[in-house]
Amino acid sequence: MAGEIPDLNAQERTGTGKGAARQARRAGMVPGIVFGGEKDPLPIQVPFNDLFKRLKAGRFKATLFNLKVDGHEDVRVICRDVQRDVVKDLPTHVDFMRLRRTSKVALYIPVEFTNEAASPGIKKGGVLTVVRPEVELVVTASDIPEKIVVDLTGLEVGDVVTISDVTLPAGTKPTIDRDFTICNISAPSSLRSAGDEDEDEAADVEATEVETEEAEGTEE
Repeated sequence: MAGEIPDLNAQERTGTGKGAARQARRAGMVPGIVFGGEKDPLPIQVPFNDLFKRLKAGRFKATLFNLKVDGHEDVRVICRDVQRDVVKDLPTHVDFMRLRRTSKVALYIPVEFTNEAASPGIKKGGVLTVVRPEVELVVTASDIPEKIVVDLTGLEVGDVVTISDVTLPAGTKPTIDRDFTICNISAPSSLRSAGDEDEDEAADVEATEVETEEAEGTEE
């Protein structure tokens, strides 16, 4: 199970419609709604500063939250939409979906690299180049893994670890179909040949692809 699902504090919002939404915004809140889970929709409002900070941190739509609303049981939710002001680009409304324990959701899971001392390539002065410090996986809401472990034992200079080389937690799968790179062991700069530089360029291309995927798949 993942270490700790972040809490998101909100208040139940009285009244609906444009008038109630404007009143919430004047009070420094962002109106929103919680839906799904075979329950009635729940109008809420989230403190603007808290929401804005989380949006700036990134991957808001790929983060599972423990939503806390006074008078209601805590519930796991994931953001499904953030509406923004067309001029100021500030959040004006947010939609959350309740998740059942059996719900499948795409989340970024951190990667942990172990046994560097058992890597002959690193012992020779090679450098661990991390292409993906975290990987987006489809997981079950009730069983979110804390991390993915990459064992560096036996890796030589020039070796590359792809997602197919990693034993993923049971019940999970990557959101990307292709066999993408997690890390590689590159030669130290003093020993790099033209061939090594070509490998580094390949790693740079992979890193660029990561940025492109994140830009296309996660807006916040």
